[in-house]
Amino acid sequence: MTDSIDAGTRVPRGGRVVDEDFRAMMRGFPTGVAVVTALGPDGRARGMTCSSLCSVSLAPPTLLACLREGSPTLAAVLVRGAFAVNLLHADARRTAELFASGAPDRFDRVAWRAGAAGPHLPAAAHAVADCAVRSPVPAGDHVVVFGEVYAVTGYDDRGPLLYGLRRYGSWPRARPGA
Repeated sequence: MTDSIDAGTRVPRGGRVVDEDFRAMMRGFPTGVAVVTALGPDGRARGMTCSSLCSVSLAPPTLLACLREGSPTLAAVLVRGAFAVNLLHADARRTAELFASGAPDRFDRVAWRAGAAGPHLPAAAHAVADCAVRSPVPAGDHVVVFGEVYAVTGYDDRGPLLYGLRRYGSWPRARPGA
């Protein structure tokens, strides 16, 4: 049996219905939550919540993050050529919401320290990857930034913060001895 698409089938592009259908579909795909950070050319910390993140390769260790075109965080990442990916732990929902809000004082409202590639959020992250930018690729209203990971720091043994269906959640904590 073979599957085929009729040559006359028209694939809709960019219409409102398609946009809403796509958003609804992606809401049903739960994912981990991270805050991507970098230092801007002025030395100020920049950061944004990112759930469009995945591993790409083990050799060399590479991940990708999809960052909104025009965001100050993306600009800092590209100018600096480096960024940090703070994987948030299960109790870091407020940090995720803060960095998704665009609040200009967000780094004044969280504990952070300078990392090799960008600010680390040790009170909110269970792990942080320091990355060198490799091959940014424009993709619609975002830029896919490939990052070669050159350092990983573990901060916490709590599980990851998850997001899906417009809700934050986490896996149940393992019972001791289980």
